[in-house]
Amino acid sequence: MLQLSFVNFKKDTYVLVEGKENPDRFYIIQSGHVKLSHQNDVPGTQPVVLGPGDFVGVISCMARRAQIETCVAISDVVCIAVQREQYIELIEKNTAVALKIIRTFANRMRIVNEKLMQQTQSATSRDDYEQLYNVGYYFDTQNQYDIAFFAYYQYIKMKKTGENAQKALKRIAVLKPKVNAPYIEPSQDLIRKYPRGSMVFSEAQNGPDMFIIKAGSIKISKVVDGTEITLAMLKPGDMFGEMALLERKPRSANAIATEDCVLMSINMQNFNQMVSTQAQMVDRLTTTLSERLWSMQRQLANTLLQANPVAQMTDMLALQLEKMRINVGKGSQFMSNFTPEDIATMCGLPKSTQSLYLAKFMTTPVVKVEKGRILIPDTMELIKQAEFYRNQLARQSQNQ
Repeated sequence: MLQLSFVNFKKDTYVLVEGKENPDRFYIIQSGHVKLSHQNDVPGTQPVVLGPGDFVGVISCMARRAQIETCVAISDVVCIAVQREQYIELIEKNTAVALKIIRTFANRMRIVNEKLMQQTQSATSRDDYEQLYNVGYYFDTQNQYDIAFFAYYQYIKMKKTGENAQKALKRIAVLKPKVNAPYIEPSQDLIRKYPRGSMVFSEAQNGPDMFIIKAGSIKISKVVDGTEITLAMLKPGDMFGEMALLERKPRSANAIATEDCVLMSINMQNFNQMVSTQAQMVDRLTTTLSERLWSMQRQLANTLLQANPVAQMTDMLALQLEKMRINVGKGSQFMSNFTPEDIATMCGLPKSTQSLYLAKFMTTPVVKVEKGRILIPDTMELIKQAEFYRNQLARQSQNQ
C-alpha cells in the first residue's frame, strides 16, 4: 500500500541544494511557493516560482544524478515526499501525476533547448528545413546513400522550390535505383525493421512518433558545419524521439541504425494507453527524460564558459564522462571515442578558430591524443579542473 509522507519547510529554508549527491526523493507541493535557481544560468534568466500541484527534484531523483538546481521556500511550504522506489506505485494509482510530469519535462526541454540555441547560435538547432538538405548532402559525400536519400526526400516534402530543392531532386533521381531506405513515408506499423545503415528520422524533420528499441542499436547524431557529431549510442530498451511526440516540434537530431534494428513505434494514441496501463514503461520514460534534461541543463552551464574556449572544452569533455557514468578515480585513465575536433564542435567553436584553441587545449595536462582520439590520463583531475572552471565562473557572476 502506497504511503506518502508530508514534509514542512519554513519560509527562506532550502528544499533542495544544487550539487547534493544521491537524491532519493522528490516533492509534490501541496501548499505554499518555492523558487528555483541555478548556480550557472544564462544572464537575465529569472528564477522560476512554483506552487501547489507542481513538483521539484524529479530530474535528479529519477536520473540518480546530483541536484541540478537550488530550491528555496519563499513562504511556509507543505510538500508530499515521494521516494524513488514509490514512483511506479504512485503512477499506477494516479495517471494524471505521470502525465503532468512528462508534459512538464517536455515543456522544460523545449525551453532549455531554446536557451542552448540562443547561447550557441546554432543553425542546426533551428526549425530550419534547409538542415534536411545539409544532412542529405553530408551523408551523400560520405557515400551513405540510403541515409542521404531519406534526408533529401524529406527535404523535398517540406520545400519543393529553390536552388537546393533542384539539387535534391537530381540526387534523388540518381540514388533511387541504388537505395532501400525504409519508411520514407509515414507508417502505422507498430513494429518496424530498419536495416543497418538506414535512417529512422532526420534532424529538422517533422514526425509524430517516438520509438523503443527492441533489438539492435541506434546512433543519435547531428551534422554541424559539415561534420557528424555523435550525441548518443542507444541499445535495446532505450527510447528516443519523444520530443516530436510530446511537443510536436521538428526533430532535433538524426537517428540512424548502426545494426539491423527492430523498433516499436509509439504515437499519441498508444502513448496515452501506455501511460494508463504500463507503469514500468512510464517509469523508464520518466527516467529517460530526466537524463536528457540533466544533460541539457549541464550543457547550458557549459555554454557560459565560451569566453574561455580551453575551459569550455575541458568542461565539455568532463560532461561526456558524466553522461557515460565513467568511474572516476585518481590516476584512472580513460580512452574516449572522441576526437579533439568532436569536443570543439560540441562547444560550438567555429572551424576558423578550432585549430588555434585546440592547440592550447591539447597542451593541458588533463588530455592526450592517441590514434586521433582523446586519452584522459587522470579522470579525477579532469573532473576537478572542469569543476574549478565552473566555480570560477560562478564567483565572477556573483561579483558582477
